[in-house]
Amino acid sequence: MPWKIAVSQPSELGESPFWHPDEERLYWVDIPARQIHRFNDATGTLESWTLPSEPGCIAPARSGGQNSGLVIALRDGIYRAPQWGGALALLAPALHDPATTRFNDGKADPLGRFWAGTLYEPRDAARAQLFSLDARGGRAPVLEAKAAGATTANGLAWSPDAATLYWTDTPRHAIRAWDWQAGSNTLSHERVFRQWPVKPEGWQPGMPGYGGRPDGAAVDVEGNYYVAMYEGGRLLKLSPAGELLAEFAVPAQCPTMPCFGGADLRTLYLTTARHGRPPGELKRWPDSGCILSMRVEVAGLPVNFFRD
Repeated sequence: MPWKIAVSQPSELGESPFWHPDEERLYWVDIPARQIHRFNDATGTLESWTLPSEPGCIAPARSGGQNSGLVIALRDGIYRAPQWGGALALLAPALHDPATTRFNDGKADPLGRFWAGTLYEPRDAARAQLFSLDARGGRAPVLEAKAAGATTANGLAWSPDAATLYWTDTPRHAIRAWDWQAGSNTLSHERVFRQWPVKPEGWQPGMPGYGGRPDGAAVDVEGNYYVAMYEGGRLLKLSPAGELLAEFAVPAQCPTMPCFGGADLRTLYLTTARHGRPPGELKRWPDSGCILSMRVEVAGLPVNFFRD
């Protein structure tokens, strides 16, 4: 396998990784542990910040062109932290019932809005949505629903030309795509980008016959879409047309989300999960929950900053 262990301290459920170019640190969340982590590869320093509820996703923020902390989607709303470990200011309360639904996968778009999808925890109906928060130019934050009909929101990404938006419903094993008008923030021409077979009845970890379901994703400068296949033990590289270009076996049954980092954006980082996984699986894959990395030939897109 091409992977190395980038961060050996495991998370329960690592998600939402991004490389911060100003700080040269890798950030990610551990959802059930209610923590945000950041790691300095040059010094080996790992820092952790515990939050009042589960952080579904995060993005770096800038105000007036200056690095200014994070935007964080917690269970009950989207918050702003002007600095690491600082006080949280509510930007917008959630438009869902936090008793049954929480924020999940999300990131900032190329124009500086923050997007976050939700996860409907009973998982018996497609009640999850995708939201966009606009607070640019100091305006009052506005949270709007942009898509719906999912159970677990994942896989949010944009094409390099910012003309296509991708969004995944993990339990449905499907990635959807829309034409996106960045200026007006409108979606049109919805279609299925890629569909996989659902999990066979009776399948258990370690058994053949199941390739996993699409989780988090990242896009490179050529428009290729990298998607982590949860329970599939693999990362896939798909062309802008949805064709399979490459498959990378992962030393964890449950990879969760990739991102590109390093000074040249050619280091691919991958979060993984160990939360709730069976003992036999963790014995076979003891690095489950760690952050993996490998070098790639094509650079990824840089992280987008939330702007206010």
